[in-house]
Amino acid sequence: MHSVLYLIITFFAIGGHYLLMNAEFLFVVHIIVYAGAIMVLFLYVIMLLNLNQESEPHKSTVLKFAATICGGLLLLILVAAFKGADQLPAAATEHTVGYVKSLGMVLFTEYLLPFEITSVLLLAAMVGAVMLGKPERLNKG
Repeated sequence: MHSVLYLIITFFAIGGHYLLMNAEFLFVVHIIVYAGAIMVLFLYVIMLLNLNQESEPHKSTVLKFAATICGGLLLLILVAAFKGADQLPAAATEHTVGYVKSLGMVLFTEYLLPFEITSVLLLAAMVGAVMLGKPERLNKG
Protein backbone atom coordinates (compact mmCIF):
# COMPACT_ATOMS: atom_id res chain seq x y z
CA MET A 1 0.00 0.00 0.00
CA HIS A 2 2.85 2.38 0.76
CA SER A 3 4.34 1.77 -2.68
CA VAL A 4 1.05 2.71 -4.33
CA LEU A 5 0.88 5.94 -2.35
CA TYR A 6 4.45 6.81 -3.28
CA LEU A 7 3.61 6.07 -6.92
CA ILE A 8 0.80 8.62 -6.70
CA ILE A 9 3.33 11.18 -5.44
CA THR A 10 5.55 10.27 -8.39
CA PHE A 11 2.66 10.83 -10.80
CA PHE A 12 2.11 14.29 -9.33
CA ALA A 13 5.82 15.02 -9.77
CA ILE A 14 5.64 13.97 -13.41
CA GLY A 15 2.54 16.15 -13.78
CA GLY A 16 4.58 19.03 -12.38
CA HIS A 17 6.93 18.65 -15.31
CA TYR A 18 3.96 19.10 -17.65
CA LEU A 19 3.10 22.32 -15.83
CA LEU A 20 6.68 23.54 -16.24
CA MET A 21 6.35 22.94 -19.99
CA ASN A 22 3.08 24.97 -20.12
CA ALA A 23 1.06 21.85 -20.92
CA GLU A 24 -1.79 22.31 -18.47
CA PHE A 25 -4.14 20.00 -20.38
CA LEU A 26 -1.63 17.14 -20.25
CA PHE A 27 -1.16 17.77 -16.53
CA VAL A 28 -4.88 17.48 -15.83
CA VAL A 29 -5.32 14.40 -18.03
CA HIS A 30 -2.25 12.76 -16.49
CA ILE A 31 -3.52 13.30 -12.96
CA ILE A 32 -7.05 12.14 -13.77
CA VAL A 33 -6.02 9.05 -15.72
CA TYR A 34 -2.94 7.85 -13.86
CA ALA A 35 -3.24 9.17 -10.31
CA GLY A 36 -6.98 8.56 -10.40
CA ALA A 37 -8.12 5.62 -12.48
CA ILE A 38 -4.96 3.54 -12.82
CA MET A 39 -4.12 3.80 -9.12
CA VAL A 40 -7.62 2.61 -8.21
CA LEU A 41 -7.00 -0.45 -10.36
CA PHE A 42 -3.62 -1.03 -8.70
CA LEU A 43 -5.18 -0.80 -5.24
CA TYR A 44 -7.98 -3.15 -6.29
CA VAL A 45 -5.48 -5.76 -7.50
CA ILE A 46 -3.37 -5.45 -4.35
CA MET A 47 -6.42 -5.91 -2.15
CA LEU A 48 -7.66 -8.77 -4.33
CA LEU A 49 -4.36 -10.64 -4.01
CA ASN A 50 -4.48 -10.22 -0.21
CA LEU A 51 -0.72 -10.18 0.25
CA ASN A 52 0.57 -10.12 3.80
CA GLN A 53 3.99 -9.88 5.40
CA GLU A 54 4.04 -13.50 6.55
CA SER A 55 3.98 -14.80 2.96
CA GLU A 56 6.86 -12.57 1.79
CA PRO A 57 10.39 -13.95 2.02
CA HIS A 58 12.55 -12.03 4.49
CA LYS A 59 15.54 -10.13 3.11
CA SER A 60 18.88 -10.48 4.79
CA THR A 61 20.62 -7.50 6.38
CA VAL A 62 23.46 -7.73 3.85
CA LEU A 63 21.03 -7.29 0.95
CA LYS A 64 19.39 -4.31 2.65
CA PHE A 65 22.80 -2.73 3.25
CA ALA A 66 23.87 -3.33 -0.37
CA ALA A 67 20.64 -1.79 -1.66
CA THR A 68 21.16 1.28 0.51
CA ILE A 69 24.74 1.71 -0.74
CA CYS A 70 23.65 1.31 -4.40
CA GLY A 71 20.83 3.84 -3.95
CA GLY A 72 23.20 6.34 -2.34
CA LEU A 73 25.73 5.94 -5.15
CA LEU A 74 22.99 6.47 -7.72
CA LEU A 75 21.89 9.64 -5.92
CA LEU A 76 25.50 10.86 -5.83
CA ILE A 77 25.94 10.25 -9.57
CA LEU A 78 22.68 12.05 -10.40
CA VAL A 79 23.61 15.07 -8.27
CA ALA A 80 27.04 15.23 -9.91
CA ALA A 81 25.51 14.98 -13.38
CA PHE A 82 23.00 17.75 -12.72
CA LYS A 83 25.61 19.95 -11.10
CA GLY A 84 27.83 19.75 -14.17
CA ALA A 85 24.96 20.33 -16.62
CA ASP A 86 24.57 23.71 -18.25
CA GLN A 87 21.39 25.74 -18.27
CA LEU A 88 18.86 24.06 -20.53
CA PRO A 89 17.62 26.15 -23.47
CA ALA A 90 13.98 27.14 -23.68
CA ALA A 91 11.88 24.40 -25.23
CA ALA A 92 9.90 26.71 -27.50
CA THR A 93 9.60 30.41 -28.04
CA GLU A 94 5.92 30.18 -28.95
CA HIS A 95 3.72 30.69 -25.90
CA THR A 96 0.77 28.69 -27.22
CA VAL A 97 2.52 25.32 -26.98
CA GLY A 98 0.61 22.94 -24.72
CA TYR A 99 -2.55 24.99 -24.37
CA VAL A 100 -5.92 23.36 -24.88
CA LYS A 101 -6.86 25.77 -27.68
CA SER A 102 -3.81 24.92 -29.80
CA LEU A 103 -4.21 21.21 -29.05
CA GLY A 104 -7.86 21.35 -30.14
CA MET A 105 -7.00 23.20 -33.34
CA VAL A 106 -4.44 20.58 -34.33
CA LEU A 107 -6.69 17.70 -33.26
CA PHE A 108 -9.70 18.91 -35.24
CA THR A 109 -7.82 20.03 -38.36
CA GLU A 110 -4.84 17.78 -39.06
CA TYR A 111 -5.96 14.69 -37.13
CA LEU A 112 -9.73 14.80 -37.63
CA LEU A 113 -10.05 11.39 -39.34
CA PRO A 114 -8.03 9.41 -36.72
CA PHE A 115 -9.92 11.28 -33.97
CA GLU A 116 -13.29 10.30 -35.41
CA ILE A 117 -12.21 6.68 -36.01
CA THR A 118 -11.08 6.47 -32.40
CA SER A 119 -14.36 7.89 -31.15
CA VAL A 120 -16.37 5.33 -33.17
CA LEU A 121 -14.12 2.52 -31.90
CA LEU A 122 -14.59 3.62 -28.28
CA LEU A 123 -18.34 3.90 -28.80
CA ALA A 124 -18.46 0.36 -30.19
CA ALA A 125 -16.42 -0.93 -27.23
CA MET A 126 -18.76 0.82 -24.79
CA VAL A 127 -21.88 -0.61 -26.44
CA GLY A 128 -20.26 -4.07 -26.47
CA ALA A 129 -19.41 -3.82 -22.77
CA VAL A 130 -22.99 -2.84 -21.94
CA MET A 131 -24.40 -5.69 -24.03
CA LEU A 132 -22.05 -8.24 -22.42
CA GLY A 133 -22.85 -6.96 -18.94
CA LYS A 134 -26.62 -7.16 -19.28
CA PRO A 135 -28.26 -10.29 -17.94
CA GLU A 136 -29.96 -12.42 -20.56
CA ARG A 137 -33.73 -12.27 -20.57
CA LEU A 138 -35.62 -15.51 -20.34
CA ASN A 139 -38.16 -16.05 -23.07
CA LYS A 140 -41.54 -16.53 -21.46
CA GLY A 141 -43.92 -17.77 -23.96
